Amino acid sequence: MKLINWKDDFLKRVVIIGAGASGMLAAKVASDRGYKVIVLEKQKRCGQKLLITGKGRCNITNNCEIEELIENVPTNGKFLYSAFYTFTNDQVIDMFNDLGVETKTERGKRVFPVSDKAVDVVRALEKQMRSNKNVEVLLNSKVDKIEAQDGKVKKVILSDKREIECDSVIVATGGVSYPRTGSSGDGYKFARNLGHTIIKPKASLIGLEVMEDYVTDLAKLSLRNVSINVYNSKNKKIYDDFGEMEFTKYGLDGPIIKSASCRMGDLSKENYKIVLDLKPALDEDKLDKRIQKDFLKYQNKSFKNSLNDLLPQKIIPLIIRLSGIPEEKKVNVITKDERKNLVNLIKNIKMEIKGLRPIAEAIVTAGGVNTLEIDPSTMKSKLIANLSFAGEVIDVDAFTGGYNVQIALSTGYIAGSNI
Repeated sequence: MKLINWKDDFLKRVVIIGAGASGMLAAKVASDRGYKVIVLEKQKRCGQKLLITGKGRCNITNNCEIEELIENVPTNGKFLYSAFYTFTNDQVIDMFNDLGVETKTERGKRVFPVSDKAVDVVRALEKQMRSNKNVEVLLNSKVDKIEAQDGKVKKVILSDKREIECDSVIVATGGVSYPRTGSSGDGYKFARNLGHTIIKPKASLIGLEVMEDYVTDLAKLSLRNVSINVYNSKNKKIYDDFGEMEFTKYGLDGPIIKSASCRMGDLSKENYKIVLDLKPALDEDKLDKRIQKDFLKYQNKSFKNSLNDLLPQKIIPLIIRLSGIPEEKKVNVITKDERKNLVNLIKNIKMEIKGLRPIAEAIVTAGGVNTLEIDPSTMKSKLIANLSFAGEVIDVDAFTGGYNVQIALSTGYIAGSNI
């Protein structure tokens, strides 16, 4: 077994496992406080998952009040009270601005880099981390286990049998979503082997599969400014949203669908349906008047040629089929009842949910290290004296809108501050 030697052995030595958002910031903060830090990342580069967040734009935080941040963390939100108030969303924005990443606030108070490039966010965090000479980053370095003795971590052992003796360890390995970015559940194994309880991981913020087979014909159709209502088996509305979504070959995806997915309970015990409104800006009366206007314009055309001004071309065949109006029927002979049914259809496309997509496709993993076993003011383990956790490996997950990146940064900051 080969020991990895520390360059300055007189300093306290910290190993951080994972070079995502939480790990990189934890390394920066710990090194600024006088610790020698080795960051172990099994991928070939840092911040792999950050690069794909927000469709490559990276929604870094949400510009809302702290209490609203907490409200948008449905799983153990109160656990993050200290972390959010210690390293706030305002501080996140200021940090990136200081690092040369200018930010902007969009709809829903979502904060993005002005460049719309996630790579700028990753480069800034990595440059900040590496700016301290006490930080060493080892890429392509997969950890096999953390070894403890007498209630304290003693060393970290890599899969190639190299060993690193250390004074503290921060586990910032992520969850199990998008395993190609390095989030493959390693942190759960490390924590479990050290006595921690793992809340069973499940998908959060993920696409939905539906019963209706017509979605295959609509695959890759993106819709903007639409709304959805989600109902349970008792026909009680549990969620509604407005924004962007898309059809896929298996069902539905996009921001408002991902947000809806984490409001649903166990789909093996509860049935859900989504009702899509293609024209939420128009009530039924105004939509009816709009359709009458289009019908007047195309009064001598067939029904199939009368909806081009109102709807995306790709969805028109479906609307025609579901409406029951013959596609070759002349617009000027469509009845009032047929038109009313068309209005109702456009505002109420119903789809039954069959299930969630595989957890590997989820943006965020729900579940993880039990928060009851972590000190919320320090992110330190209550079981192992010199062990800490940061980011998605902890049993906290939030809705879309920049909240999950804020969790990563706040917990990384507080973990690095409290070695």
